[in-house]
Amino acid sequence: MRVGYSLYKNQGIHTIVSIFTVEKGTIKVLLIRRTNEPFKGMWGLVGGALYNNETLDECVKREIFEKTGLTDVKVYQSSIFDKIDRAPSMRMIAINYVGIIDSSKVHVLKKTLKTDNADWVPIDRVRELAYDHNEILKSATETLKKLIVSSDILKNLFPKGFTIPEVQKTYEAILGKTFDRRNFRKKLLSLGIIEDTNKYIVFEGKKPAKVYKFSNKNIDKNVL
Repeated sequence: MRVGYSLYKNQGIHTIVSIFTVEKGTIKVLLIRRTNEPFKGMWGLVGGALYNNETLDECVKREIFEKTGLTDVKVYQSSIFDKIDRAPSMRMIAINYVGIIDSSKVHVLKKTLKTDNADWVPIDRVRELAYDHNEILKSATETLKKLIVSSDILKNLFPKGFTIPEVQKTYEAILGKTFDRRNFRKKLLSLGIIEDTNKYIVFEGKKPAKVYKFSNKNIDKNVL
């Protein structure tokens, strides 16, 4: 963060981030409950105003830390929401981000100075949110579908290894469609983006499944 500027907030410029994770094939988004007006007591996405001494990327990472305690969220700038009446008291432009994280490896703060709860919520169970956050979340979900073509996205969801069925369930959950198990496995192995760890994991009632990890190779097209 650069110094030499006042920390006066640019109240008209905000960053908003939809932080996604996948748990057992279900896409979830991190929501926080507001303690301040407007929309006090309502759930919403993580976000806040830009400081004069930071970039947009620095702002969104600071807001994530201040409101959730998370520090290792991979973020991608998504879209801009600039409707004149999107905020009740002033002109406010929102820069929308998508965040990706493996929720099983982190601890989310339930309470901060500006929030009194935080929780992972399946995106199909999200109800009315503060401001225009429902619309922002919808846009972020569409961006997530485009980002899934990058192996880097999955690296953040499965940093320590995965089984091929887990990856397939993730694709199916994000894209909202099902894929043939054998064809999916064959295509994923043929791309050379995953490596065998020579380890196995046993799921209850099932045969041991081979554990893979992502290689350093990136791809710029869908694996499907």
